[in-house]
Amino acid sequence: MARIARWTALAAAALLVAGCSGSSGSDDGNDKNDDDGRPPAAAPSSDAMPGLPASLTSQKLDWSGCKATETGHAPGGDWRCATLKVPLDWAKPTGETIGLALIRSEASGSSKDRIGSLLFNFGGPGGSGVDYLPPYGPTFATFHERYDLVSWDPRGVAASEGVRCRSDKAMQAAESVDTTPDTPAEETAFLKDAKDFGQGCQKSAGKLLSHVSTTDTARDMDLMRHVLGDRKMHYFGISYGTELGGVYAHLFPGNVGRLVLDAVVDPSAGTVGHAENQARGFQRALEDYLESTGQDPEEGSRKIAALLKRIDSEPLPTSNGRDLTQQLALTGIVYPLYSKSSWPALTGALEAAEDGDGTELLAQADSYNDRDASGRYGTTTHSQRVISCLDDKERPTPEEAKRKLAEFRKISPVFGDSMGWDTAGWCHDWPVAGQHETPEVSAPGAKPVLVVGNTGDPATPYEGARKMADELGKGVGVQLTWKGEGHGAYGSGSDCVDSTVDDYLLDGTVPDDGKVCAR
Repeated sequence: MARIARWTALAAAALLVAGCSGSSGSDDGNDKNDDDGRPPAAAPSSDAMPGLPASLTSQKLDWSGCKATETGHAPGGDWRCATLKVPLDWAKPTGETIGLALIRSEASGSSKDRIGSLLFNFGGPGGSGVDYLPPYGPTFATFHERYDLVSWDPRGVAASEGVRCRSDKAMQAAESVDTTPDTPAEETAFLKDAKDFGQGCQKSAGKLLSHVSTTDTARDMDLMRHVLGDRKMHYFGISYGTELGGVYAHLFPGNVGRLVLDAVVDPSAGTVGHAENQARGFQRALEDYLESTGQDPEEGSRKIAALLKRIDSEPLPTSNGRDLTQQLALTGIVYPLYSKSSWPALTGALEAAEDGDGTELLAQADSYNDRDASGRYGTTTHSQRVISCLDDKERPTPEEAKRKLAEFRKISPVFGDSMGWDTAGWCHDWPVAGQHETPEVSAPGAKPVLVVGNTGDPATPYEGARKMADELGKGVGVQLTWKGEGHGAYGSGSDCVDSTVDDYLLDGTVPDDGKVCAR
């Protein structure tokens, strides 16, 4: 079972904006002349990291040509890869270690203008930074002259002790499980599949399963910063990467340099609250899409809900012989909503499905689920689940989920059922306990953190940006709003957003809290 609304990669939407409003100011402690960076020949930073052995704090990274990644491609050019050693258990920093896969392209400009390293996390949780950063390199070319561009596979992800909880054959078989059960037998199968997935994760990950939390990864980041030779953390987090950035700022407020959080996860939402937020966000994006095609959003939603109900009773055939189930159809609708540029593809897929052909919706779902033409699935959905189920303490029961279904359906007639049931099924009978109700992101004393919210974001609804800015604390969280569509704002067509983020990362210019960039 794949969560239909995973917090995943930056979605670059081709959007045009009319302009922007709001003025910008400069933060005297964060301008281009501060001491946030190190020379390009970076040795481990001289800052103290008490409690950590020299074998970790003094390690020197062996940068060399990158090997082929999970996607089968080896990035060339200036990209180099290395492995960073970190403690398996941060409570036992002198104990067993694991390796984290890093990728870097050094700053292209002169050493005197270099600011430091700029770390990227593209979301998930479970997204591979080693895979994602090279193809997104052109999007961040503005920063490359003054920053080393750096990303990594967090613990439990891809090349960093990646977890695979079930075989490809079992993944495909699970697509037939009804994730919105209508009968006791379907509910039993739904919960059994969830339990089986967790047991597979435990068998694959072993003791690592208890050490893949967001807090663990935030601590990894600070050791990474130190070994890269940076006195301050400069960071660009997208989607789930915003939660990770907030947790880092809370743990290490004095090490915060220039942090951008784009497509922001609501840090005040627990398991149920997050599901409600996403049901609301995807319904809002769907209605925007329907309105763009000249349809009445309410009537169009009812039509799609009716289509999904028919598919639940009788899956649609496809050209490759696989059936399009209700969950696959729903996933095939979700995926194009991540970017306005994909809305025409959604139109074609829905029209084909109404005519009885599920091929196009299945292709969209396969892209979302990291399934290639040969039937091979990526590990993102596996890693996402082991990380989020270790993070999240809240474990709604099936009975509690059923009591909330009417409320979820009211929020979204299309996505409500699936989101509601997901609250019970996602971490059902999980082998390890979750760590917290909600992540702690307060960061008193940290330098200003730029929080970017998009009013049309489907996966991380806009309201989360204000919640993040507020919880970071007064004088720390600075919100920038874009009135646009799609998941993520930077690089999505707004000159106003891009220039504001560029000025912040390159010159330390902090905009007024509440600045708005119009469509």
